[in-house]
Formats: sequence, C-alpha cells, structure tokens
Amino acid sequence: MTATDTTTDTTAAAGRGEGLSREILVLAGVIILGTIMTVLDLTVVNVAIPTLARDLGASIPAIQWVITGYMLAFATVIPLTGWAAERFGARRAWVFALLLFLTGSVLAGAAWSLGSLIAFRVLQGLGAGMILPIGQTILAQAAGPQRMGRVMSVIGVPMLLAPVFGPLLGGAIIGAANWRWIFFINLPVGLAAVVAALRLLPAGARGGVPSGARGGPRLDVRGLLLLSPGIAVFLYGMSEAGGHGGFGSPRTIIAVLAGLALIGLFFWHAAVRGGDALIDVSLLRRRGFGAAAALNLLLMVALFGSLILIPLYYQQVRHEGPVTIGLLLAPQGLGAALALPLAGRLTDKFGARGVASAGMVLAALGMFAYTQVGPGTSYLYLSAALLVVGAGVGATVVPSMAAAFQALSRAETPRATSAINVIQRLGGAIGTALFAIVLSRQAGAGTGAGAGVHGAGGAALAGAFGTTFLVAVGLIALAVVPALLLPRRDPR
Repeated sequence: MTATDTTTDTTAAAGRGEGLSREILVLAGVIILGTIMTVLDLTVVNVAIPTLARDLGASIPAIQWVITGYMLAFATVIPLTGWAAERFGARRAWVFALLLFLTGSVLAGAAWSLGSLIAFRVLQGLGAGMILPIGQTILAQAAGPQRMGRVMSVIGVPMLLAPVFGPLLGGAIIGAANWRWIFFINLPVGLAAVVAALRLLPAGARGGVPSGARGGPRLDVRGLLLLSPGIAVFLYGMSEAGGHGGFGSPRTIIAVLAGLALIGLFFWHAAVRGGDALIDVSLLRRRGFGAAAALNLLLMVALFGSLILIPLYYQQVRHEGPVTIGLLLAPQGLGAALALPLAGRLTDKFGARGVASAGMVLAALGMFAYTQVGPGTSYLYLSAALLVVGAGVGATVVPSMAAAFQALSRAETPRATSAINVIQRLGGAIGTALFAIVLSRQAGAGTGAGAGVHGAGGAALAGAFGTTFLVAVGLIALAVVPALLLPRRDPR
C-alpha cells in the first residue's frame, strides 16, 4: 500500500466515523516508536547524574545542565513545529526531527567533556521537541474528529508509561553497562522509526498547500524571536526557583519576569497578525479548544508536581533506591494504561465533558490518599492510591486532547498542536517549581527555619509531603471547572 493510498483510506474512514482501521494503528505504531525515546530521555538521564558527575569530574549543579539544556531546547523548538509541518510536510519534518535527535544521541554518547555533553544534549533536545507535536499532527489529521478519542488513547499509553519507567530503565543501564549506552540505545530504535516513517507515513500536505506545490506559509520570524526565547528564559527561571526553594535570587526573578514579558509580547503580536502567527492564539477563544488548553495547563501543573513529589517521598522519607522507586511508581502507568482505551471509546461516543470530569474526580481521590503519608505508610495503600491517580489522569488526558482537536480543520491542526504542547511544557515547569518550593517551605517550617527538605526529620518531613500533596488535590479539583466546559460530544 502506498502513502497516497493510506491517506485516502484514512481520510475516507474518518469521514464515515469508523473504528480504528489497520492504517491508523500502523500510523500510531510508527509515531509511538519515534516518540517514546524522547519522552524516556526526559527522565532516564536523571538516575545517571551522580555517575556522570564522577566520570566527567563535574559538580552536581554543573552536571544538572545535562538535563536543563535538554529541557530548554525541547520546549524552545515546539513553537516552530506547526510552521515546519505546514511548510515542508509533516512526514518530512518528522523524519528530519528524528535524524536530528539521533545525531544528538550518538554525539552525546561519544561526549568527551561536560561542555560537549551539554551541547549535544541541546542538539538532542531540539530534535526531541519537534517529534511529539508533529507526530500528534499526523495522527490527528489521519484520524478525523470522530475517532480522535480512540487514537489519542492509543498513543497515550506509552507516553504515560515512559516517564514512570524511565528511572527504572536508566538504573538498569547504569548497573549493567557504561553511562554512554543511555544515549547509544536510542540509535537502533530511532533508525527503525526512520525506516518505518519513510515506508508507512502518508506524504500528507502542507496545510492548504499541496505537497508538491511551491511556496507555503512564511515563517513568522518576529513571533519566533519573541516566543521561543520567552519560553526558554521562563523555564530557566522556574527551574532555578524550584532548585533553590523560591524566588530569593534576583537572577531567578528577572528570568521569570523577562520570560513572561516576552510571552506576553508574543500574544499581542499574534493577536495583531492573526492566523499567520507562529501560533494562532485566536484558537483559544473557541470554547472546546480554550477549555482543553486550560485543563491541560492545570493538569500538567498538578501531574508534573506529583511526579516530582512521589519519587522524592520514596527517596527521602523511605530511603529507597532508583530501581525500587521505579517499581513503586509503576501502578500509575498501569492505571493510565487501563483507563486510556475505555476513555477513548467513551469520549468518541459521549463527548469529552463527562469523561474528563470523572477522570478529575478519580485523580483527586487518589491524590488525597497521599496527603495522609507518614514515615511508615503501607506500600500497598500507596500503590493502590497511585493506581487510582493513574486511571484518573488517563481518563482526563484523552478527552482533553480529543476536545482540543475535534473542532479544528485539517489546516489548523499543526499550529494548534504546537499551542497545546507549549501550554503543557509551561504547565510542567510551573508545577515542578511550585511543588519544590512548597515542599521546601513546609519542611523548613516543620523543623525550624533553614532546615529545608534534607534537614527535616522523618515524621516532620512526611508531614511536609502530606501538606504539599494537598496543594496537588486543590489544583486537580480546580481543573474540574474547565473540564465541565468541554463539549458534550463532537460539535460537528
């Protein structure tokens, strides 16, 4: 079957509102193959930080730039992905992003110094940041609005499992081989994804411009110069705030304010420029897309915050190692994997509102259990609660993403995907910093001024975690508001 045949079949099926065809499942498999590496790389390197510091003769704060550089590059390039998919075609842009990521992976594995490793991680992050949004664009355009929930559930399972098992995989690689294999392992998987993409992904089109036509949308250079640096500076400031327990440093405050100012200027520029802007902000005025964007923002703040808190609790209160922590986090991925397929079918049948609202309630109930943690809380109790959290998150991610895309035309999908991914990255940065700051303040208050997280006693530190988890419950409860604003069913 040719790429053109695949495009025709999937488009026709989308119009008839059929179930997921073989072609859609093949497309999803290819996208998952390429995307799962980039999601794993956000967490798998974390457990290698002490080993990297020792082998490269660097301090822990310096070696943290191996993670920070990747994260900043990952987020900074996202705004460019919508234009790239329209201008060059989604398949071509996706293969380029894969090759860029693989080049960065090989060079990072061969790095000879801390400086070279950070530089190659930035290159890796630039490729990784383009892969997920473009992959979502390909799937959204192929599936059509009637099957959006189910197709998002297919790709959502490995995406939610990867961050959970990333530390476990990283620990296993460090224990069995050299740290360089954390990066080299991407090569066979990535090459398989490139070959599969060239053979199986549809050629597609450049927005409203046929693939073979000349020209295409012009790059919004002014918007790029405002939004990408704004995201990078804001994320850096939030990372510094989270790492140092607050906004006490002038450098941190300046970075956060400067980032917000640049992002605000981009919104003003985009409102004036309209649909030709790097990201079409007018989409946020549509009820379905705007509510989905707000839900994604609040969900990412709560989700990323909890993904920081739960491993820290197991590490600092229960004194568990990376492999054990990875296993203790597995119920969250299992819960999401169980909920996603059902959530996808229910979303396509009944609409996003009820499914997402129910998911929020489940996630809040599971997270509330963590507000009661102590130094010896049963692992069975915590695992059951985490299973419920995962099910709630899985039942929320699918309808929120489906609702965001269902009311869009095919031509609007690339830039809408960029917008949602930017919002998710900003929400993740805010959540990580917010919960790190709250935990640090709570631990300090419980053990005396200046004690901080590491200086707290077992019971006091567990209490600080419990109070911080209460903030996560509040954020999840707040997310019910935009969930109730989602459409009941596909507006078309």
